[in-house]
Amino acid sequence: MPTLEEILLAPGTQPRVIDDCMALLQQEVSELSGISGTATKVAYKAVISFAPDHVRYTVETKLPQMASVLEPYWVDFGLSGGGEFGDYLAKHSGEVSEALLSVTDASAASPSAGAVVVKAYRAVRGHAVKHVSAALPRVGALIQSYA
Repeated sequence: MPTLEEILLAPGTQPRVIDDCMALLQQEVSELSGISGTATKVAYKAVISFAPDHVRYTVETKLPQMASVLEPYWVDFGLSGGGEFGDYLAKHSGEVSEALLSVTDASAASPSAGAVVVKAYRAVRGHAVKHVSAALPRVGALIQSYA
């Protein structure tokens, strides 16, 4: 079974994966509601206003790390007999969400992270697990569509 890095980072595939990730991210943000959803929308808009290419740059540069973080789940999913990867991720949502957020947490802690981006990230980090968990079925479907 090919690794997620082999699947998602193949030269002919990676640009499409990035485009699909951007579309998924925008869809997820647009569908948020409630207080934490509004806070996330405001933070997202602040980042986009301050640095229009930052989100795409982050998706491009963090995709290899995200694939690496998801690899153990992909392997276990394959060993468990398949089905829908999104369902598998949803069943392990807390653990998977924290694993994915560890990548963005490291970015936010980097000295190269901009002050506006870090402030926006810190404002929404407390609710991030909930939002990432809700997105996992779509994330899994996106990944599986390339497998």
